[in-house]
Order: sequence, then structure tokens, then C-alpha cells
Amino acid sequence: MSKKLSEKLVLLVAAAITGLSLLPQTVSAQARKDTVVMGMTLEPPGLDPTGGAAAAIAEVTLYNIYETLTKVKEDGSVGPLLAESWDIAPDLKTYTFRLRKGVTFQNGEPFNAQAVKFSFERATEATSTNKDKALFQSIAAITTPDSDTVVINMKNPEPNLPFLLGQATASIVEPKSAPSNATKPVGTGPFVLAAWAKGSSITLTKWPEYRDPAAIKLNKVVIRFISDASAQVASLLSGDVDAFPRVAAARSLAQFKADPRFNVLIGGSRGKTIVTINDRKKPFDDVRVRRALLAAIDRKAMIEGAADGFGVPIGSFYTPGSLGYIDTTDINPFDIEKAKKLLADAGVTTPLEVSLKLPPPPYARQGGEVLAAQLAKVGIIAKIENVEWAQWLSSVFTGPHNFDLTIVLHVEPFDLVKFTEDNYYFGYKSDAFKALYKSITEAANDADRAKLLGDAQRLLATDAAAGFLYQPQLITIANKKLKGVWAQVPQFENDFSEWAWE
Repeated sequence: MSKKLSEKLVLLVAAAITGLSLLPQTVSAQARKDTVVMGMTLEPPGLDPTGGAAAAIAEVTLYNIYETLTKVKEDGSVGPLLAESWDIAPDLKTYTFRLRKGVTFQNGEPFNAQAVKFSFERATEATSTNKDKALFQSIAAITTPDSDTVVINMKNPEPNLPFLLGQATASIVEPKSAPSNATKPVGTGPFVLAAWAKGSSITLTKWPEYRDPAAIKLNKVVIRFISDASAQVASLLSGDVDAFPRVAAARSLAQFKADPRFNVLIGGSRGKTIVTINDRKKPFDDVRVRRALLAAIDRKAMIEGAADGFGVPIGSFYTPGSLGYIDTTDINPFDIEKAKKLLADAGVTTPLEVSLKLPPPPYARQGGEVLAAQLAKVGIIAKIENVEWAQWLSSVFTGPHNFDLTIVLHVEPFDLVKFTEDNYYFGYKSDAFKALYKSITEAANDADRAKLLGDAQRLLATDAAAGFLYQPQLITIANKKLKGVWAQVPQFENDFSEWAWE
């Protein structure tokens, strides 16, 4: 009998005696060296990040199927991707991008300057549903001196443009296939869509014709959609899922930290969890009523109830660590008696019944219960309506804005511009804020810009433009042998080109 055969028999006998099934586990682990199973809370409504607002689209597609001119790294810095390099004019209004050569789309069409121009101009069209449409409309002109060069001229200085062009909304699409990208995505990235079992999973496979296939260590990524928090935890503990970014496992952290199989990663984000107030609807068109609502909210209790304590209170639509951040939580502090007085001053008769429409994430559903209990103490009766994402997007976000209150996490950085958009779902309209934001875009240097950003935060807080709650601290749990998974979250993405088993 050979030595190898003897060793196998020993393993089989040991497994039979102990019931541990050692051999199948070993074989499974070896087979998975080129495969990862990742968990996600929400299923994307489609796979075109340039045409939908759901952050889940980017979590599946960004840097995997689609690529952008630049690439945002875990620390928030920006590096090259489809653009090898770029020059910035001193006035921060003209950017010249030199493109990577020899790149093709997954349908065989060439990537070039014309594709970049098409992608960005498409985002400005009247029919565009790109959630960063305002960014592309702030471009004065796009020129293509040759097939490998793109020159972007901005209407105003935009120091954050390299970062912004690394977001999913700036994905470069192939003109012929663009209309069907929601279900048949075509990009320049290292992975292609292999299967989509609606309601269950998405499977991506390595694109063999990618320009640098040796750099991509995974051949297959299976993304499973698991919305229930207890099921998320169970999927990790059982080994059915290898990594779960932004998992709802706060109450199980001690168990995961004690388990040598896992890495527990806790990172900051630039996200803002808010109670969106429909400022266009009575009585919330009265700033006193909005201030009353904010005074009724105990942010610390919201963080405990909605995020199991993993959050930092904010008083405006801006997060700690960003240029010009100031603490504005004292502008609308928790004060029940003040809330009651403000309602009375505004002539509001209590009890006041309002709708509270909640999308699926646990932070919204759990936070909604806490919010309703808090508002009831000042005579505001929030009628909770749990809705699915598609319904939330169609009735709350895009129109007809049929809601009074909702809770949502805005994950995009640098999105103060949303408060200048009259038709955005906030319903906030302020000429003073528009003028202030214009001054921010025209600021000559970071010091001036930081001061103006502070003024903008104070104005939004003073106007109680929304119920600003907290900056979430996000939990990711991954198999300890899986490398490349991010702890910090400058934007929602899962860059599988960097993932690998050790």
C-alpha cells in the first residue's frame, strides 16, 4: 500500500469515527481557491449604474463589469484605471485624461475617447436617470483631440472631479449595448454576468479576454442576497458565505471575533443616514415644524436602535473627516419640550398623523420603529409603511414623492449639490443655499472652500432641511484567508479584481 493511500485511509477512518467529515471539507476548500461566495443585503433592481439610484448596483458592477476613468482606493485616494494619467489646469476647470490603449469592451468593440464622450454626454440627456446627472451637466465641453485623449472643461472649478469620475455613475459604457445594460451589462472590466437568479443570486465569471487576466485571481464570484440579519450571521458561520460586506452582525461580533476563521472589519464611511422630510408638503414646508421634528429625535437612541450603536451623530449632510466638516449637532439638539413649543408656534394641532415609508434595510426598518416612538412623545403619529426598494424608488425617490417621512442612507460623498436641485425628493428649495454652493464650486483654494462648506452645513442644519441622524460605522466579516476585502468604505463597492485566497 502506498504512503498516500495509507494517509487517505487514516483520514477516512478518523472522519467516520468523529463525524467531522474532514475529507469533504478539505476538498471543498481546495475547490474554492478560485471562487468566492459573497453575501449582500439587497438585490440590485438592475445592473446599469448609470441609470439607477440603488447603491446595490455599484456593489455588484463597479470595477467588476464596468470600469471608470479613475479608481477610488480604500483610503479614499484616487488612482488610474481606464485613464493612465491626467493633467489638471491651475483653475481646476480643465482636465486632460490620457486613456489606456488596447482596451476593448466585452462585446468586442474598442474602448476609446469617443466612448468616454458618449458615456458622459448620455448622462446629461433629458431622458437620463443617472443619479449624478447634475455633475455631468456641470461639464461645459468634452473634446477628443485623438482616440486616446479626452479633455473635460468644467463650468466651475471642481477639485473632486478625479474622485467623482471613479464612481459607478461615471462608468464608461459601450454605445451600442448601453440601452440594454440593465439586464445585459457590457463593460471593460474583468468579470462578466454569467447568471442572475432573481431573488436569490448573481454569478459573475472571469472574462478571459480581459487585458490583464493573470492579475485576476478569481474565476467565479457568486453573490447571494440575504436580507434577514440572523440568516446573514448563519450563512457566515456555516461557511456558505465567505465574505459579507456591510453585514447586520453587530449583535454577534463577540462570536465572530472569538472565531479564528474570520476577520472582523469595522470601518467608517462617507454615508449619511437621515430622516428625509418631504419639505414640499404641509406642514413640513414650515421650518418650525421641521425643527420640531428634529428636536424630538434622540440621535443616540436612534444609533442604538437602528445601527446597534455603530454610528457617529451628525447634524447636517456632511461627515467627520471630510474637508471643512464642523459639528452641527447642537443646532437642533434633542429637546422634547422645545419640539412641542415649536409645533404649537406653527399652529399644528396634535396628534398630527404622517406617513413614514421605510425601505428594506434593517437600519431603516429598525430605525423607523424607534423614530415613531420618539415622535409620538410630541404628538406626531408616524404611520409606518414598509415598502420594497422598487416601490420606494418609484413612489418616494423619483416621483410622485408620495411620502411625508422616510429613512435612508445616502452613501455618495460630495453630494451637497443635491440640496440645490429643486426637483430632488427632499423638496428643499433655498436660493441662499444655491448661492452658497455656487461659491463653494468657485472657491480658489481649500481654505476658502472649507470655510464655505462649514457655512453650508450650518445653513442646512438651521433650515432643518432633513432629519440628520448619523454617519454609519459599517461591519464586514470575511474568511481570514480571503484577502483584498475592504474595511473602510469611501464608496459602496466590492472590487473583486483585488480579492484572492491566500
